[in-house]
Amino acid sequence: MTPLTPLQHRMRIWVLSSWSALIVLVFWHQLMQSLSLQQIGWAVLFSLPLFAPLPGLWQGRRYTHSWATLCVLPYFIIGISESVANPALRDWALSLLGCSLLWFFALLGFLRVSPSKPARDESAA
Repeated sequence: MTPLTPLQHRMRIWVLSSWSALIVLVFWHQLMQSLSLQQIGWAVLFSLPLFAPLPGLWQGRRYTHSWATLCVLPYFIIGISESVANPALRDWALSLLGCSLLWFFALLGFLRVSPSKPARDESAA
């Protein structure tokens, strides 16, 4: 794996920070209702799409960052639908929507600043 440039490292920090905020929101919403084994199970189930890309995000793999953009979609949809349909959860839903958008754009930012292919050594040709 090639070392990251300072800009890539900053974007990776944004990716991991927004991912962490999204995880906290998911668990906070489930556990604010009651601290029971059932609610913990629902929180883990609800956060599974977030844990799927974690190893690749942690290692800074470009391919993982690209398909992780698809993991944002459930949280984006829930954020929009709950903010419109459920006034009691509007603050949480808008926070979820904001964090999911932040994570999505951080992932795109990392993809933008990272090279799509490793640099080819011209002297070897």
